[in-house]
Amino acid sequence: MRIAVGSTNPTKVRAVENVMRRIYGDVEVFGVEVDSGVPDQPIGIEEIVRGAMNRARNALEKSKADLGVGIEAGIYSFPNTITGYLDVQVCAIASPDGLITIGHGPGFEYPPVVIERILNEGIEAGIAMGELVNDPELKRKVGAIGVLSKGLLTRTELNEIAVLMAMIPRLNEELFFGRK
Repeated sequence: MRIAVGSTNPTKVRAVENVMRRIYGDVEVFGVEVDSGVPDQPIGIEEIVRGAMNRARNALEKSKADLGVGIEAGIYSFPNTITGYLDVQVCAIASPDGLITIGHGPGFEYPPVVIERILNEGIEAGIAMGELVNDPELKRKVGAIGVLSKGLLTRTELNEIAVLMAMIPRLNEELFFGRK
């Protein structure tokens, strides 16, 4: 089975590979540079989902793989939080039959200064966090969540949760589609 990830970010590719190997065994997972069709820093759940879906469809189309996977992270308005926003990773998985399944991972808050920079300067969260902690490659490594959770959760692990959630309908075809 060949699985194309709509990104060359190693944390996303590794997350997809980790989950798909647990499900399917021996798979070929590779990153493909694609356009998400949304801003580099999506704001709002609709924009995040659209970016994930576009990445999945574009990866599938560009690679002719068996599955295309898109992972998009962004912030969305959330009540009663310190900043008014949570960050979430959304995963979309597209197959050649046109089916797209979607899931997302846990939400977390960025420090207020990061949210302010996103909203006021239009800067990407990963860049703002990288500058805050003096690590320009942060989003390609443990990610903001790795720093904010004090190493208890990495960006790869956070993405894995979103990928697994998007696979739920595919793992339970009889419950979702009436077929095995």
